[in-house]
Amino acid sequence: MNQATSKAELRHQLIAARRALAPDIKAAADARIIASLLSWLQANHIRVLGAYLAIAGEPDLSALYEALPAHGITVAMPVVLEREQPLVFVQWRPGDVLTKDASGTLAPSARGEYVQPDAVLAPCIGYTDQNLRLGFGGGYFDRTLAQSPRPRAVGIAYAFAKVSFEAEAHDIPLDVILTD
Repeated sequence: MNQATSKAELRHQLIAARRALAPDIKAAADARIIASLLSWLQANHIRVLGAYLAIAGEPDLSALYEALPAHGITVAMPVVLEREQPLVFVQWRPGDVLTKDASGTLAPSARGEYVQPDAVLAPCIGYTDQNLRLGFGGGYFDRTLAQSPRPRAVGIAYAFAKVSFEAEAHDIPLDVILTD
């Protein structure tokens, strides 16, 4: 991907590239990410995984989420309770009711009991050699990773989304980036 002059321009280019993927190419790339992620989860003995529901052409990992309980891994989804605050996570099972949270994103409706993930998946619009994540710009993942205890942070991206941008003071590197 060519160097763009701003994060906003990078977001626009990379989201367009994701959406342009042919369905069969995207499905094959998602399957490779799922296989890599499952190996990583098992090798790192993850018991509670902070996951995400794919939007805007993000890698769709829903097939993996359905299989994780059989591997002894609890799936939790992020919820935005208030703007400008870190994410909280709620245990989730496929089929659980979803409603929009404070950011307008679908999240589990049941929000009474929060869980602390061992690792969180951070979908990346783009990523750098320094494991910095380009997201939608809301800062939710950076605020979440700035907390203690800090879960392991796993970026999920398509390999073509590797870019270069200047780090800002609030940017927190992810522990690993898994791609197709």
